[in-house]
Amino acid sequence: MRLLLLSNSTNPGESYLGYPKQTIKSFLGDKPLNIVFVPYAAVTFSYDEYAAKVNGSLNEVGLTVKGTHTFDNPQDAIRNADAIMVGGGNTWKLTRTLQDNGLIDLIREKVQKGTPYIGWSAGSNVACPTLRTTNDMPIIVPLSFETFNLVPFQINPHYLDDNPSNHGGETREMRIAEFIIQNPDIYVVGLRESTILHFEDGKLSLIGERSARIFKHGTETVELTSKDDFNFLLKS
Repeated sequence: MRLLLLSNSTNPGESYLGYPKQTIKSFLGDKPLNIVFVPYAAVTFSYDEYAAKVNGSLNEVGLTVKGTHTFDNPQDAIRNADAIMVGGGNTWKLTRTLQDNGLIDLIREKVQKGTPYIGWSAGSNVACPTLRTTNDMPIIVPLSFETFNLVPFQINPHYLDDNPSNHGGETREMRIAEFIIQNPDIYVVGLRESTILHFEDGKLSLIGERSARIFKHGTETVELTSKDDFNFLLKS
């Protein structure tokens, strides 16, 4: 498998997909590709607008995507894809729409056979066994929580350490602590903004200047950088 799992699409003050577009280009290479984009996480804007936004950025590095919604049969679109991109938005909406279109198993099988997969935010969430470490409100009921299961661990995108002084609710770390108590055998990666998990040639690594926070019940929570080995996460 070849995976590029981004925490976020855009940093403050940057253009859309500004920080990762060169990494995406390097990951996919120079050969022309039929890149199929899954826009189903969009809620407050149209799928056409989403695909146009992605193309507006990636065209600058010579890449073009076509949304699954523009095909008569989205399953055929995935079958014929040279690469698959899944955009961020609401993970619950994304998962339900993938399920309704019969794409969960199809994308999993396609990616396991070598088709490159790129996801950001919700698109990284669904690369995990389930969507249960998303930050999003459940605005729609999925048929199940199960997603692509391309990696055996969970990702929490947009991971934050901050707890505003006037906020009395739980921190992100406290929410993840609840998850690992209920799921003691599963690692959770707190993936901070501007960081990317890259899997290729059987190796998992971190791209970016910030560290990732690794949670597992019964073990010490640790911070790992791009210089560290992440392959232990593949054995969970």
